Amino acid sequence: MKEIENTNENIKLYSSKAIGGATFLGGPLAAGYMISENFKALDKPDDGRKSLIIGIATTIVLFGGMVMLPERIIDKIPRQLIPLIYTGIIWGIVEWTQGDVLKAHKENGNSFFSGWKAAAIGLISLIIIGIGIFGYVYIESNNPAYKIYDTKIAEFSKNESESLTFYDNINFKSNSTLLSELDNKVIPKWERNIQLINELENIDGLPSDLLDQNKTLLTYSELRLEAFLLIKKAISEDTGKYDTQLNMLNIKIENELNKLN
Repeated sequence: MKEIENTNENIKLYSSKAIGGATFLGGPLAAGYMISENFKALDKPDDGRKSLIIGIATTIVLFGGMVMLPERIIDKIPRQLIPLIYTGIIWGIVEWTQGDVLKAHKENGNSFFSGWKAAAIGLISLIIIGIGIFGYVYIESNNPAYKIYDTKIAEFSKNESESLTFYDNINFKSNSTLLSELDNKVIPKWERNIQLINELENIDGLPSDLLDQNKTLLTYSELRLEAFLLIKKAISEDTGKYDTQLNMLNIKIENELNKLN
């Protein structure tokens, strides 16, 4: 029986296991580099170049998307889930594109790069990604839009806190006192809050999560204003016939608050 020529005897490759481990540590960037190096060693430079470009692009899309996701969504995702998913996908790609070659390479007793080198590549990739994320966060934190946003949100929060003191000792205040508070303090503050949120909508450069938050804050503010106007009506008419409506409004308000937390 004629032996199959061992054409890869003098080259080193990264094994599927090494690529998988480095990917889990350093993301698709590490995988793209190592798969690329394998293709180059196998005299397939075009495939190597494509692999590296895909690895870089996937890293930018993946981690860029994660940075821009609202924090409340990120917090709900198990910490190890995303690395496990992309590591599994890349392991499958390696098996599909290089699996037979790597298997033959091992059976022929040829050399592989050590796991330590693969781990070092994963670590370097992780550092590069970390620098990229840090740079993005630093640039975003110096965005003048955030300063404007923070100023208006601070006023919003102050108005909210001061208006909700209306409920303090509400049962011990006269109707005239309650109506005066509603007309002179509470209702104007929520009208101002609605104005503030509308002003926030016109700020350029805000990320999508803050724009989504603005929509929730606007709905919340409108519900608060509606509730206080209804309370004013109930006090003016000295009636409890609006209690059901107020309870429904309070449920809606609570739902909006849950979205913000």
